[in-house]
Formats: sequence, structure tokens, C-alpha cells
Amino acid sequence: MIIQLLITAIISTSAMTLFSYLISESFKKLYKEPLLLKLILDRFDITISEFLKTIYAWVIHYLIGFIFVIGYHLLWFNKIVPLTILSGLYLGAVCGIIGIISWIIMFRLSGFYKKSFDKGYYVQLFFAHIIFGLTAFLVYTNIISIEI
Repeated sequence: MIIQLLITAIISTSAMTLFSYLISESFKKLYKEPLLLKLILDRFDITISEFLKTIYAWVIHYLIGFIFVIGYHLLWFNKIVPLTILSGLYLGAVCGIIGIISWIIMFRLSGFYKKSFDKGYYVQLFFAHIIFGLTAFLVYTNIISIEI
């Protein structure tokens, strides 16, 4: 089951990240979560190489995706939330709100909060998480059906 959840997390986080990178490039804004995480690590004066900070930022990004997928699994497996595409959408939206609040806190704690992080960043972040939730549903249901 852990491998299934890991695969779901990797694919879902990758879909979300691809969306963020595409929107970032389209609007010429910095909406790339792993790069933003690295910049936040830079602000905390962590004494490791730039290469390791980049690796850590990507690992943190995918680890958070894995934690969200574990939460989805617990909700779906225990039938707290029905296993439907609509629940994937809703869970993605909830995670989007959690993500927005988390980024606001991280930006403020790191002193990295700049005018460039306008409402546009948070709007794309919300939709990126909806993509995450929908992708998680699609991958999760297909992996689970393979096992059954």
C-alpha cells in the first residue's frame, strides 16, 4: 500500500508542479514551488551547499504531496469521504486553502514576503492543488483497482 500511495503522490505532485511551472512561464511570474522553497531555505541561512538546498526543496515539496495523499487515503479508505472524482476536487480545494495559508506563513516567517507574491500566486496555487486532488483520485483509483 505504501508503494501505491508513493506512486500516487509522485504523479499528483508532478502534475501540480507542471501546472505551476506552465503558469509561471505564461505569466512571467515566480510560481514554482520548489524554487520558492529553496529561496525560503536561503533566507534561513542554512549552511549547506546550494545544490543540497535545491535537493531539499524538491524533497520537501514531494514529501508534502505524500502527506496529503496519505490524508486522502485515510479519508477514502475509511469511507469518511466517498471515493469520487468530486471528492478529489473538494480535497484538492481544501489542500489549496491549506497551501495558501502555509505559504503566507512561510513567506512571512522567512521575511521573503514581497509584492511579487500577489493574489495571482495564490489563485494559481489553489488551482494547482485542485489538479493535485483530481490527479490523486485518478491515480489512486486506478492503482487500487489493479490490486483488487
